[in-house]
Amino acid sequence: MPPASVERHSLLRAAALAAAVALSIATPQSSDAQTAGVAGHWEGSIETPGQALVVMVDLAETDGTWSGTIDIPAQGADGLPLSDVSVDADSGAVRFTIQGVPGEPTFEGTLAGGEIAGEFRQGPARLPFRLGREAVEVEAPPRPQEPKPPFPYDAEEVEYANGDVKIAGTLTLPPGDGKVPAALLISGSGALNRDLELAGHKPFLVLADHLTRLGVAVLRVDDRGVGGSTGSTSQSTSRDKAADVLAGVRFLRAHDRIDPERVGLIGISEGGLVAPLALNRVPPSTVAFTVLLAGPGVPGGDLLRQQLRRIAAANGAPAETIEKLAALQDRALRIIGGEMPPAEAEAALREVVREQLAASPETAQLSGEALESTVSAAVESNLSPWFRFFIRYDPRPALGGLAVPTLALFGGKDTQVDADQNQSAMEAAFAGSGNTDITVRRFPEMNHLFQTAGTGSPNEYAQIEETMAPEVLDLIGSWIAERFVD
Repeated sequence: MPPASVERHSLLRAAALAAAVALSIATPQSSDAQTAGVAGHWEGSIETPGQALVVMVDLAETDGTWSGTIDIPAQGADGLPLSDVSVDADSGAVRFTIQGVPGEPTFEGTLAGGEIAGEFRQGPARLPFRLGREAVEVEAPPRPQEPKPPFPYDAEEVEYANGDVKIAGTLTLPPGDGKVPAALLISGSGALNRDLELAGHKPFLVLADHLTRLGVAVLRVDDRGVGGSTGSTSQSTSRDKAADVLAGVRFLRAHDRIDPERVGLIGISEGGLVAPLALNRVPPSTVAFTVLLAGPGVPGGDLLRQQLRRIAAANGAPAETIEKLAALQDRALRIIGGEMPPAEAEAALREVVREQLAASPETAQLSGEALESTVSAAVESNLSPWFRFFIRYDPRPALGGLAVPTLALFGGKDTQVDADQNQSAMEAAFAGSGNTDITVRRFPEMNHLFQTAGTGSPNEYAQIEETMAPEVLDLIGSWIAERFVD
């Protein structure tokens, strides 16, 4: 993981790191055959830790220019555009990048024997991939909680604007004609779709279904730059996300089926930071309640220091390695959060990134172009507007200003937002608020996604069938229903 990085839910969310894999080398065919053989439909997989990630690629050539798209069924990604598509007719080398995804996910391989095989990289990850012409059977992981139609409620596809940014989402509405309470769901860090789709799970789809069946309308939306929403997540900040949330609140309050006095916010992870940030920018009567799921209670830099130690320990890293990586992370955080001129900060951070990659067993083998590409991607991510805001922002003043009924939940095995660190800080902030309707609860066996977990490592997310523990869903639903459902 790059220095000072947060566990952001990027394309390969469960594959944070992997050993470098050399590109496959094959005897080249003739130039014409190579070029003609690349165009068309390909199916195969990226060998991520624990399981293969199926991908489907379509490549086309027009007047010497290549283009293409990629589908990733397990993550609900359809027709993502490819950029920098290149085909070397002499060697059979094929290269393309998934456009607009953090970490510059790039495939580099060679066409031989009717297959394209080589290396996939995204940030520090280096993983082998293979594509062929035969259809690959896509076996969906068992997700017993994922709701299936027909649904006993209505769903509307909606759009609204925050300035020049368009936000798209789905509003589920209980049956009937009367006005109902509503909740707006706020995602965690990274560019995520309206279902909060990650590691083969759709937590927001499950939560929205549960609440709508209880009589609460639910709005879930695509993050900036995802699905039907415009803009960029990495080039915006949590403050911008709060503005998007308030635009959603205005949309809900104006809807003819929504009671404007019973509109609340439910945020998970970074969303648990964004909800109080948004609430503190409007009169208390604008929002009726808030639910904070694994929300930060300390500045982002402090959270990340603990996150690194918890995740590394859960993944079995030796104590000596953890201490070395933690020291390098401290150096990186001081650079990112400091006031160095941009060029100086970039140069200093590049040096730290190289040292951390060399210190980590998963990336120590990187060299040459692969190393430089990884370093550049890490520096760009860590100096992004989103990340610089996150590590500096202290959520405690906003938490202390919450004047609405609030439910805050934590997982005892959460390695991303450590419960000991963040729950205590949040409770201390609440103590000075004067708010008498605050409930804080910890689930000892739950991870960051509120799944019943083993170690709590992000590597487990995809392996767990449960999307969100029923007792967590029940608590959220009953807490809202007792206060706001007629």
